[in-house]
Amino acid sequence: MAKRGKRYANALSKIDRSNLYDASQALSLVCEVAEAKFDETVEAHVRLGVDSRHADQQVRGAVVLPNGTGKTKKVLVFAKGEKAKEAEAAGADFVGAEEMVQKIQGENWFDFDIVVATPDMMGVVGRLGRVLGPKGLMPNPKSGTVTFDVTKAVNEIKAGKVEYRLDKTNIIHVPIGKVSFGGEKLAQNFAVLMEAIIKAKPSAAKGQYLRSISVASSMGPGVKVNPARVTE
Repeated sequence: MAKRGKRYANALSKIDRSNLYDASQALSLVCEVAEAKFDETVEAHVRLGVDSRHADQQVRGAVVLPNGTGKTKKVLVFAKGEKAKEAEAAGADFVGAEEMVQKIQGENWFDFDIVVATPDMMGVVGRLGRVLGPKGLMPNPKSGTVTFDVTKAVNEIKAGKVEYRLDKTNIIHVPIGKVSFGGEKLAQNFAVLMEAIIKAKPSAAKGQYLRSISVASSMGPGVKVNPARVTE
């Protein structure tokens, strides 16, 4: 831990903790201070002025990042007949119906990152609510994962689609790429994500919507982004 502590302190010394940076500056800085021996994931953390306990103040959706996430996601599709064939043709990693429910329940199998289901399969998928729900894997119409257009759903996920949703502390945590992308590509991804979050503002939200924003790599310290500059 001491080694990581020294690296972390070194990274921290390059960041002005009292400063609110422009997004492009902040993301370039994140790349500059990342010192891990692997290609770290870069995440955006957005605190919103809403109360997630109220249904009319939920913020949730999905967006395709122009430069992808740097990670290929494994997709499980619940579909039958022609829709199952369509999912396979689109490049889904796993396709099935009741037998997939049995595999997940019986073998504790979770070798997938995202679940898509056709609407007629939601009765079957609903039996997995207790195990998929807590992992954030339950298909949802708002994020485009409950749909008959399985080709579009699979293609978007493979192209770099990310979901965003509030946690219990009213913060959204979303991966926006890898350190190897560099500041410019990360800034493009960040801009698309923020545009989607701003568009998703609930009408019930009062006061300042974007409370605070920070970006950080997996092992690095957070860099604060100026919320006022994001909306310009």
